[in-house]
Amino acid sequence: MLESSYAYTALDGTCAYSQAKATSVIVTDYVNVTANSVTSLKAAVAQQPVSVSIEADKLVFQMYNGGVLNSVKCGTTLDHAVLVTGYGTDAATGLDYWLVKNSWAASWGEAGYIRIAQTVDGDAGICGIQSGPLYPVV
Repeated sequence: MLESSYAYTALDGTCAYSQAKATSVIVTDYVNVTANSVTSLKAAVAQQPVSVSIEADKLVFQMYNGGVLNSVKCGTTLDHAVLVTGYGTDAATGLDYWLVKNSWAASWGEAGYIRIAQTVDGDAGICGIQSGPLYPVV
C-alpha cells in the first residue's frame, strides 16, 4: 500500500512572502497518463501527484464524509479538477482506492481528502477519475 507523502496542511493567518526566498518553477510541458488505465495511473502516482478531472456535481460526492467512495451515482461528466496523491487498500472493506486531495477545505471529506474506489483497466472509474490523468513537466 502506498500512502501519500504530499499532505497539505491548511493554516489560518497571513502570508509571509519573502522575495529573497522566492523560487519559481516553469512548466514546460505535460504528460498525459494513459486514460482508463489503473496500472498507468498507479505508476504515475508512485512518482508524483497527478492531476485528474472528476464529476463533482452529484450529492454522493458533495456529501462525502469518509470511507471509500464506490458509487456509480457520481457520474463521469468531468467538471472539477483534483489531485491524486496516493493509493491504497482500505483495511475494513478491502477496496483499492485513489487518495485524492480536493480544494474544498479541510472540513470536507477526510480532512480535505477523499478515497475513491479504483475500478478496472478500460473503465473511466468512479466519478470519471481514470479518464484523463496528467502531470506537469518542469
